[in-house]
Amino acid sequence: MTFLWLLEGLRTPFLDKLMQLVTYFGQELIIIAVICTLYWCVDKRFAYLLGFTYFSAGLCVQALKITFRIPRPWILDPEFTVVESALDGATGYSFPSGHTQGAACLFFPLALRTPRPTAKVLYVLAFLGIGFSRMYLGCHTPKDVLTSLILSIVIASVIWKYQSVLLDDHRYVRPITAALIFLSLAVAAYALLLHGSGAIETRYVVDCCKAAGAGFGFSVGYYIERTKLNFDPRAGSFFTQAAKLVIGLVLALAIKEGFSLIFGNSVLAKMLEYFILVLWVLVLYPYLFLRIKYPAVN
Repeated sequence: MTFLWLLEGLRTPFLDKLMQLVTYFGQELIIIAVICTLYWCVDKRFAYLLGFTYFSAGLCVQALKITFRIPRPWILDPEFTVVESALDGATGYSFPSGHTQGAACLFFPLALRTPRPTAKVLYVLAFLGIGFSRMYLGCHTPKDVLTSLILSIVIASVIWKYQSVLLDDHRYVRPITAALIFLSLAVAAYALLLHGSGAIETRYVVDCCKAAGAGFGFSVGYYIERTKLNFDPRAGSFFTQAAKLVIGLVLALAIKEGFSLIFGNSVLAKMLEYFILVLWVLVLYPYLFLRIKYPAVN
């Protein structure tokens, strides 16, 4: 907490707004939008690599959160104040940092991928800056951020090293799918078990089951797309690609918001919502687009 108290003393209205802007780039919405853009329009293989990294690390972070159950800094020390604008994005337990995990899982693979030294430095500064913003805003301690950074970088490095097994060798599609499904369902079952014993509240179960639903959706979508669909992101003109992206993102948002309105925010509903949302990204929308582009001939 000593470092957070130091940062609190440095706060100004301008820095508060700047750090809130920086932290925004570690949010789920931004990361999913980048993955969608790459997957639908640019580089499906690299989008898969980001997906493996993001969803695997996300499941691990959620499992650690409900295992250690460390409260947020302003709960640990009631005299400490958080930047008010950051409260809405600070859900769940404090350790490890979810925003930092998301940022590292996006920008670290981008740094590995680019051959340009300047771009590498900028990508590294991006996820380090997002991690720092979480501490400046008062949402996480250094331990929360550093643990998330180390965990995410290790997972990203392992996936990067073995990407040919994950993405190029069809012999391993089934065992990889099975492993991802097992990990997703295990995290959900673990959260429900802790909830049943009274160790965690429902809101923390929801966060875990959202991650589990997304991981499960990624697993199933990965298997179907790799074995049945084999979607090609290339679509001709820039206008066609832009229209495909915008329509896909709008419909994804409609699915997310509409699902909550219809089915509510229960644990099962949120898990299904994220399962369907990721399945939409990987399989349903590419299939719909292909049917429109190449209608079946009777």
